[in-house]
Amino acid sequence: MEMRSIIIYACWVVILLPNISACRNSKIAASATGDPSGVIRVMSYNIHHANPPSKAKDSTIDMQAIADVIIKANPDLVALQEVDNRTTRSGVNLNQAQELGRLTGMHYYFSRSMDYRGGQYGNAVLSRFPILDTMHFELLPQNGFSGEVRSVGIIKVKLPGKKDIHFASTHLDATKDETNRLWQAKKIIEVVESLQLPFIIAGDFNARPDSKTIALLDQYFTRSCITDCPLTIPVVNPRSTIDYIMYRPAGSFETLNVQTINETYASDHLPVIAEFKIK
Repeated sequence: MEMRSIIIYACWVVILLPNISACRNSKIAASATGDPSGVIRVMSYNIHHANPPSKAKDSTIDMQAIADVIIKANPDLVALQEVDNRTTRSGVNLNQAQELGRLTGMHYYFSRSMDYRGGQYGNAVLSRFPILDTMHFELLPQNGFSGEVRSVGIIKVKLPGKKDIHFASTHLDATKDETNRLWQAKKIIEVVESLQLPFIIAGDFNARPDSKTIALLDQYFTRSCITDCPLTIPVVNPRSTIDYIMYRPAGSFETLNVQTINETYASDHLPVIAEFKIK
C-alpha cells in the first residue's frame, strides 16, 4: 500500500455558509462576550449519533435529549463526536450538527470523517462565540493498517478579553491495536505545531491515561486532568477514561475543575466538562 499523507482542507467562512449557524435563540448563546471573569466552560461529548443505547434496537434518534444535556451544562465550547449528517441511519434530511446548533442556540461546524449510509459521519463543534474560521484535517490510517478514516475539525473564535484561540474536536481509532491511534496523534501534533494561536482540543481519544497515545499527546498538550480523572465510559458504572480535554501551550489556560455529567440516557459516553481561566 502506498504511503498516504494527511489531507488538509481549510476554508475561511462567514456566517452565511450552510455549515455555520448564527445564534438564533438565547438558550445558551445569550451573549457572544462570555463570562466577564475570564472563565470558559469546555465540553466533550461523544453523542452516539443521538441514538440512546437503551433504544438501539428501534433506532431511535433523540436530538432533543442531546441538546438538553448541553443546555443544562451551559458550555461555551463543545466538541462532539459520532455525528451524522444526512445519513439513512439518522435521517436523510437531518444534519445533526446543524440541528444541535438550532436547539441550543450555538454556532456550529461539522467536520466530515467519511461518507456513511448515503451521507457523512464525523465530528462537530458548537460555540457560544461567533466562528471566525474553520479547518478540517483527515486522519488516515497508517500505511499498511486498516481502519476508519477519522478527522479533526477546528474552529477559530475570539474569547472574552479579545483573545483568539483554536478549538478542535476529534475522535481517534477504536481498534485494540494502538498503531493507528499513535499515528493519528502524531498527525494532530503536526497540525497544531503549524498553528500559532492557543489551542484547545477535546474528544474521544479511545485511549486510557496509561496508553502510549496519551503519553505522546502529554508531550505537546496539557491535559485538563492528570490524576484521578473522571471515568467516561460506560455510562452506568463507568470503568475507563477515554474522553479528554487538553490545551497548548502550557500556561495559556489554568484548569479550575473537571467533571463528568451523570447522564445515562442520551449516549453511551458521559460528557466531560472542564472550566478554564483564560490567562
